[in-house]
Formats: sequence, C-alpha cells, structure tokens
Amino acid sequence: QVQLVESGGGLVQAGGSLRLSCAASGRTFTSYDMGWFRQAPGKEREFVAAIRWSARRTNYADPVKGRFTISRDNAKNTVYLQMNSLKPEDTAVYYCAAGSVYYEPSSFDTWGQGTQVTVSS
Repeated sequence: QVQLVESGGGLVQAGGSLRLSCAASGRTFTSYDMGWFRQAPGKEREFVAAIRWSARRTNYADPVKGRFTISRDNAKNTVYLQMNSLKPEDTAVYYCAAGSVYYEPSSFDTWGQGTQVTVSS
C-alpha cells in the first residue's frame, strides 16, 4: 500500500496561483497512476486531474482545463498540481489519490488526508 501526504494549500485571491504537492511513500510510486480530487462544502468529491505512471498521459476535468497542470517526479515520489487563474469556485479540500487507470476516476482508491484551498473574491 502507498501512503500519501499533501501540502501546499492555503488562502489566495482570485486570479492567483498555488502549487500543491503530494509525497508518496511505501509501495513503488511508479506502480500507480496518480490523481487529484476535490470536495467543496456540501458537495460530493469530484475528479480534478490525473497522470499516468510514466507521466506521458494526463486527464483533466473540464472546469480546470487550461488553468491547472498535473505533473509528477518519479525520482522524488511526488505528484504536483499547479493551479493558475484560481476562481472562488475552486475553493475545496484537495485530495491526492493513487489508482490504476488515469482516465478512470473510479479506479483511484488510496487517498491522502487532504489540503484546504480557499480562493477569495
């Protein structure tokens, strides 16, 4: 099993940027496709972005396309989410996840503890 720890959340004004990081430990990092999900208050958790184990393929939810970029450094066992042009509706707890198929959000079954992102208007 892999363990995941997110960092990098915080408070930012609309239009600003944040970079989230997720450090993995335990089982071999390249055994997993990695993803980011988010959950806003009163809403269900939703898919944000995912990246294949090789980093050669990515997948994004429509609301974040063109603004967010997912990447990974397999030498550092870390996955990142660069978030630009942030909007108040991006406010949520962001979760890192490990899974088997980057284009199938339902395949992600190992989760970090989450990091809060708050975007003020």
